Amino acid sequence: MKSSRVGTSSGQGRSTESFASSSRGIVLLGIVLLVSALLGGLYGPSASATAYGSDDTQDSVKSFTRVLSVVERNYADPVDTDKAIYDGAIPGMLHVLDPHSNFFDPKQYALFREEQEGRYYGVGMVVSQRENQTVVQAPFVNSPAYKAGIRPGDIILKVDGKTCTGLTTTEVADMLKGAKGTPVHISLGREGWDKPIEVTVVRDEIPRPGVEFSEMVKPGIGYVRVFTFNETTDSDLKEALKQLDFPKLDGLIIDLRNNGGGLLNQAVGMADIFLDKNELVVSHRGRSSPERPYYVLSGNQGIDVPLIVLVNGQSASASEIVSGAIQDHDRGLIVGETSFGKGLVQTQFSLPENTALLLTTARYYTPSGRLIQRDYKNETLYDYHYNPKPPHAPEVKLTDTGRQVFGQGGITPDVAVAAPKPNEFEELLERRGVFYPLPQSVGDFARYYLGGRPTVTKDFVVDDGVIAQFRKYLTEQHVPYTDQQIQDNLSWLKWEIKREVFTTVFGLNDGYRVALENDPQLDKAIESIPQARALYANARKIVAEREAGGAAGRP
Repeated sequence: MKSSRVGTSSGQGRSTESFASSSRGIVLLGIVLLVSALLGGLYGPSASATAYGSDDTQDSVKSFTRVLSVVERNYADPVDTDKAIYDGAIPGMLHVLDPHSNFFDPKQYALFREEQEGRYYGVGMVVSQRENQTVVQAPFVNSPAYKAGIRPGDIILKVDGKTCTGLTTTEVADMLKGAKGTPVHISLGREGWDKPIEVTVVRDEIPRPGVEFSEMVKPGIGYVRVFTFNETTDSDLKEALKQLDFPKLDGLIIDLRNNGGGLLNQAVGMADIFLDKNELVVSHRGRSSPERPYYVLSGNQGIDVPLIVLVNGQSASASEIVSGAIQDHDRGLIVGETSFGKGLVQTQFSLPENTALLLTTARYYTPSGRLIQRDYKNETLYDYHYNPKPPHAPEVKLTDTGRQVFGQGGITPDVAVAAPKPNEFEELLERRGVFYPLPQSVGDFARYYLGGRPTVTKDFVVDDGVIAQFRKYLTEQHVPYTDQQIQDNLSWLKWEIKREVFTTVFGLNDGYRVALENDPQLDKAIESIPQARALYANARKIVAEREAGGAAGRP
């Protein structure tokens, strides 16, 4: 793409100062042309009408060029051409097609690749914006940041002597990243400390495992939380199962709640662990994409542990492929809430200028033939993402044993368990960021409480003294409450406080353990293990009878 900048200019009559912007605009226009060409090839008219469609595309591009030229010359303020095209023209064009086709500018593409690869080089923590400061949300377990004692709620004041106040989280994150083995000095502000805390952290490779957390939640019952489907997810899961002594388990719960998906091959790899060899996992097909099925290659090798998969409204894409295959083959029960309903296949096209296009090229179908994708044609992008509606007439399909399952609206659970809805007081505390750092909050309670430097051990209990400090915190932060509200919500408050204190002091995994202590969906999953065992045993019996009948009928 660099060659297109040489000797190319449409800046006649413009001042010298605008030449660089104009040249940049032409480079970006080239990207628009490439995107248009891809859209024409994949969504355009048939071959017999190619010439007509090509003329239409050229006319549209000419119109776009004229509009961009007028805007650059006459808009009231200087025009950021990158922003106008990267954030406006191209995304606008793609969102006309569907909610999931997407364009990545260079920074977004770099982050996208990091997520896919599951690793990068840096200090290993999640940061967020609070007013004009960057705040640590959580260091990853065993990362350099974690080992250096950095805590959730710490404010990043300086990085290598450069003040971070007023910088975006992306800018601060870029400063923290660097080559493996290089040091970075960080100045931190912490509640209860008069002076900044100075730490020097040595950058390292930061793996982001697909499996965040696993443990025995009851004797004989293993639990694995799968965070995402990146390039290491299936191997991460195998390692977690090995640690749980998988063949000896009486039941296994795979938690895909809030897992937005990721790589298709990793979803197939996960299904391969639990399904029988040669069983269909998923298929996809589209207008310019022939139908392609994906089958189990290795199989579960006789491991018949009862399986539960937890899903909710934020379980999407690869999560739905796995849960749909498990459900259709009656391998286990799906527990929780109806999943998101994202069943569009995005193909990645690399473009010039370190940009990329994720373009919808096909749709996913479960083994029974269910379409995972829910309708998006007659609603706004906001409603599609935040106010999902069930299909008016969902398609009905049958599992291997003849159970009815439904399509065109995500994966419907076998055992429906709604997440507890917060009451008015709980909603107030969440809006004010009392337990979670939010942009508009002054500081969460865990940070406030630990600012007094109490001694916190694994035996920590939220007693009357802690609740008294919580009341003081609410008063100081001007959060209205009554004694009755505190009393009515006391169990919930103690659980939230303990979870955040454990996350801050001991790390994410200990916070997860506390979170599971008050999880009605998990409790129902544990209760449903015998039902999952009976379902799988019946499925194996029926399939064996069918195979025997088929063999007997052959000459």
